[in-house]
Amino acid sequence: MTRIVSGAVLVAFALVAVWWSPHWLFLLLACGVVWLAVWELGAMSSTRGQQLPLPFVALLACAVVTTFAPLAVGVVVPLEVVLLAGLVGLGALSLPVWKDGRDAVAMFSESLLPALYLGLPVGALVAIREREGAGALFLLMLTVMVSDSAQYFTGRALGRRPLAPRISPKKTIEGAAGGVVCGAATLAIAGHWWLPSMPLPWRLGLGVAIVALGIVGDLFESMLKRGVGLKDSGTIIPGHGGILDRFDALLFTAPAYYLLLRYV
Repeated sequence: MTRIVSGAVLVAFALVAVWWSPHWLFLLLACGVVWLAVWELGAMSSTRGQQLPLPFVALLACAVVTTFAPLAVGVVVPLEVVLLAGLVGLGALSLPVWKDGRDAVAMFSESLLPALYLGLPVGALVAIREREGAGALFLLMLTVMVSDSAQYFTGRALGRRPLAPRISPKKTIEGAAGGVVCGAATLAIAGHWWLPSMPLPWRLGLGVAIVALGIVGDLFESMLKRGVGLKDSGTIIPGHGGILDRFDALLFTAPAYYLLLRYV
């Protein structure tokens, strides 16, 4: 029951944020999600003895998000400027926190990861809303939500063959197939209203790609957790785990969706 209630609250919150929040508020919410997710990644690093300059790491990831939101910030912030400044800043701040005998390469890599793994995809979500409208963004989120639910219920009912047993033993090939069918159908049908300029065959193909990338994103986050011996990335969402546990699929689908809408 806890999982259902918290899931319903999350969906309602997402609906309000996507459809009715002004640009600046949506950017602020996006940065809030990134900030919390950075601390979850930091907690994963701490289990291996890595100490990261987390405040600067979180600020850098949020700064990357703002480069995708000219309507919200009122000015175009070049992404390369933010990344270059972040690279130098992380290098300098890593010096006082490094301890002898620990892997300096791993520490610096883990400090840079949130800007790429969180900042770029969440920035893409913000840009989709600003460039294409709330409908285009909600279509992506709806596709991922339907796919996730279909994978869960199809896997429980029909799942026999594991999809990636070393990473996520409960995921099955049958569940993934159910997610592909339902997710692709959702994007193809709902896209008639929210992506009207895209032909039906393209919407079907995009739906399949979105679901496939969402599964990869889910498995990638599971790999990160399994690598440090964690079941969930956090406990902030009752019955669901952490921020990363809920946004893992979007972190891989958003970049592809953004690039397709902008350049193709």
